[in-house]
Amino acid sequence: MMNFEQIKKEYHLNGYSIIRNVIPLELALEVEKHVQWLKNKNPNIRPEAFHHDMLIHDPFIHHLLEQKNILDIVEVIIGPDIALFGAHYIAKKPLDGMPVGWHQDGSYWPLKPMKVTSVWLAGTPSNKNNACMRVIPGTQNKRLLKPSEMKKMNINKYVLDLAINLDELDTTKAIDIELNPGDISIHNPFIIHGSNANTSSDWRIGLTLRYIPSTTYVKRKNWECAFLRGKKKNKIKNKYVQRPKFNHKEHMKFNEYKKFLD
Repeated sequence: MMNFEQIKKEYHLNGYSIIRNVIPLELALEVEKHVQWLKNKNPNIRPEAFHHDMLIHDPFIHHLLEQKNILDIVEVIIGPDIALFGAHYIAKKPLDGMPVGWHQDGSYWPLKPMKVTSVWLAGTPSNKNNACMRVIPGTQNKRLLKPSEMKKMNINKYVLDLAINLDELDTTKAIDIELNPGDISIHNPFIIHGSNANTSSDWRIGLTLRYIPSTTYVKRKNWECAFLRGKKKNKIKNKYVQRPKFNHKEHMKFNEYKKFLD
């Protein structure tokens, strides 16, 4: 049974929290299957770059982001009126998975206010050997760096095109967020985090889900969000997609696909 008070306490103290066995193992294995399906469908796109526009109309992704256990955890952090503004697979191939430079999520995001939490859902084991996410606890109390204050990175070698200069960081305090399939971590948009290249012989598959309260405005024209729980705020003009219908020709078949037929 999840201890919501403990999750909230850890999140505010450290900038992150790890919660075990949030979704069933069977569903986590479908996450891995989904990445392989996307990879076969999009052979020219690296699996670190399966971005929001590829996922927001996918029934399987909606099945994941609607999971009650996940939404209950998110509600503890951002309140009862919940939407999703971003989904992104950061799937690192064996021997070839690209690193993610040190960064703060909020530096990239057009959100007003910056009230958001990230869920990192493990579809495979994610550990030090296969380049799990690393965080620097306590850095959630720092100010957000502007993109102009960050170093430009080679997008052919790194997942993100910007990173914080290493001489501005004490990376000796970084910890590894090691997860098993079905576990999640949640983290604050200010906390500094990143990951190494995957030089192991194993896949490292994670799905990031960015949840916002419906009072947060996404300042990007025609950006598509998904409304999930509670009440919409009519004054906040976010664009919400319809819950997608499953199509045998367009979507991966998964165990609960029939819930998306109507």
